[in-house]
This record gives sequence, C-alpha cells and structure tokens, in this order.
Amino acid sequence: MHTFFKPSAIVLVIGLLCCFTQCHAQTQPILPGAARLQVYLPLIKDKKVGIFANHTSMIGNTHLVDTLKKLGVKISVIFGPEHGFRGTADAGEKIGNYVDAQTGIPVVSLYGSKRKPSAEDVKDVDILIFDIQDVGVRFYTYISSLEEYMEAAAALGKPLLILDRPNPHGGYVDGPVLDRKYKSFVGMQPIPVVYGMTIGEYAMMISGEQWLSPVANAKFAYYRTAENKKDTPFHFLVIKCGNYTHQSVYTIKEKPSPNLPDMASIYLYPSTCYFEGTVLSEGRGTPTPFQVFGHPSLPKTLYAFTPVSTAGAKEPKLKDQLCYGWNLAAPPEQIRKKIDGRIHLGYLLEAYKLFPEKKNFFILPKSGSADGAFFNKLAGNNTLMQQIIDGKSEAEIRQSWQKDLDAFKLVRKKYLMYEE
Repeated sequence: MHTFFKPSAIVLVIGLLCCFTQCHAQTQPILPGAARLQVYLPLIKDKKVGIFANHTSMIGNTHLVDTLKKLGVKISVIFGPEHGFRGTADAGEKIGNYVDAQTGIPVVSLYGSKRKPSAEDVKDVDILIFDIQDVGVRFYTYISSLEEYMEAAAALGKPLLILDRPNPHGGYVDGPVLDRKYKSFVGMQPIPVVYGMTIGEYAMMISGEQWLSPVANAKFAYYRTAENKKDTPFHFLVIKCGNYTHQSVYTIKEKPSPNLPDMASIYLYPSTCYFEGTVLSEGRGTPTPFQVFGHPSLPKTLYAFTPVSTAGAKEPKLKDQLCYGWNLAAPPEQIRKKIDGRIHLGYLLEAYKLFPEKKNFFILPKSGSADGAFFNKLAGNNTLMQQIIDGKSEAEIRQSWQKDLDAFKLVRKKYLMYEE
C-alpha cells in the first residue's frame, strides 16, 4: 500500500503489486486501474454505485459497466462527460439525460445544463467511481469534469474511487502555466498545457494543494485526519495502474473523443489545438483532425483540403471550403519521436506569418476584447497571443514559460505515484 499522507490518513492510494524495477522493465502489459478488480471490487461489491464513465472505460474488450454488472455490482446511475457516455457527440455539444439502451441504467449528462451530480442524482448511491481515459492536456475537458465530480463528492459526502489510467503525454511537462484570470472549463487550474500526470495524480494534486472550493478543501482535509469517524473505508481513493511509469509508451485503443481518432492526433494535439482559437481549420471534418490545418486565404501552393460534415464534426469550421495549409499526418511513432517531449509553436507562428489579414487571425468575441478570446482560454493567458502578434520567436516564447514551469514541476513532484 502506498500513501502520500500520514499513515493514519483516510485518503489512501492503493499501491502497485509489483516493485518499481519490475514495472520499469515493461515486461508485462500496462494495466489501467479498472483492470485491477481484485484490489477494488471488495470495496464496492455490496454498495450502490454511481459511475462517471464513457466509451474509453474499458477492461480489455469489455466496458467497465458491463464487467461490474456481470460481477453483481449494483450500478444506480451513470454520469457522462463532454462527447457523452458513448463518446459520439460533437465537441461542445450539449447532451441531455436519458436511459442507456444497452444497460437500462439512467445516464445523467455532466456536460450540458449542469456539470456536477446533484443530491437527487446520488440519492441511491453509496460510492462514486471515476474512470475515463484522459490525454494529459490542460484544455481537454475531462480533468475539469474530474474536478467538478470531486467537488460534488465532497459536498454530498460520498466516497470517491478514481480508477487511474496511463497518460500518453505523461513523460514531459511543457507550455504556458494558466493564469487564473483565464480560468474556464478548458483550463481550471494553474498548470501548464502538458502537465505530465495521470488523472489520479492530478486529483491528488488539486486536493493536496487545496485548489478546490473552500467547502471541498475543508472536507478533503478533514478526511485526511484521524479524527474522521465516518463509517466508510475511504473517502478519496486512487487505484493505481500496474506496470506503468512516466516513461511508458502507452497506446490508447479507443479514440478518447471523435476528433482524436488515433495516436497521431493525440501526439499533435498540444501543439495544434491552438488553431481552435483562430480562423484556421484545425482539421475537424477531415480524416486527420489536428494533423492538418489551414485556411482558404493562405497560399495555394500549400497542402489543400476541404472540411466536410462528419460524425463528431457536423459543422466543422470552414465546412465545404477549400483550404490551404499543412499536413502533418504520419505514423504515430514517427510523430511521437518528432514531437520529442515538447509543444511545437512553429506551426502557429508560420501560419500567422503567412496569413494575409493578420487582424482577423484570432477569433475575438463580439466585444472585440482579446481578454475574452477563446485562444487566450486555450493558452491560459493573454501573453501568447501578443507574443505572436509582436513577432517573437519560438525560443523567446518558450523562455518566457520557464520560471512558471520550474515552479509547477516542484509542486507536481509531490504527487507523482509512478517512477519518472
């Protein structure tokens, strides 16, 4: 058993069954926390469970919900994030509540009219579970959903079990650290774009650093004390992955969302998602989203593509318009090596340099104020936009991140559960 709090603490982290040397050797397949049933099934088998999950919540070839049902676990309600429980909705598409046709279990959307479970939602729940495959990028909204779920668990007094999963970007830390002035659902905490932590480690950090609401911070602090006499075996528990280190190369089998269809898109996402805050297409509506980007007004000598309506991108930016730009598509391993553990700003800087009407490059709100620009929410500040406008080099921009990155790495280190 491995814990980051004093031995008397209620908040525990279930340790790996193997030692770090065995894990580092990568001689055995990586196991997500959900696959380690022998560790957590005794904690839930006689309980009524609420599960925050989506289509990535798999144990081998079987969904977590189906697995637990077959094992006799009572699942009272399923909660779904952005893209829905089955993972088919467009980015940003609001989803209502419904009954899942495959299981007959009620599904409550936490990406629509509300983002937290209510007391009514969990009235028949003893324990809450969170199990979603994240991609380790700040503006990917699943960590924001996790934070809201933690807030609700604390406020409603429900034990929370987090089934950890590997991070495909877990081996490096890079990008601007968010200024809380630009806090939104695509960035809620002062972390860099790539923060190098599993979702379980991230949960430990936002709890341990007291980055939640005052109510949640007080509750989680109370749960860490010996004075807590609640009758549950835990209140916040992370089931660790098996055979995983931060240098592991992990391939996600199920596409985490409609526009991250493969590992090539996932590896490029931290570098090319910035185009969502510009007038350029980021490749939605093509077979290779986040691997191609461009605009009709760019030089016609560049790579040509046309975004069209597709499942998961019904109304892509610049739909049915011939765009000119760049095609970064390549085998995932080749892209991973090219990225080499850092965000690449050269794509963004070159696109801005070649764009003819630079005042229209960034999408601004109706007010015209850059403070409300979606690009600044993605960047987590208003500095990056201005640096691009001012013609700063990639090296100069990266140097401006360094002080905050160094400070974040010291915080991050306290909560790492896996060997670096």
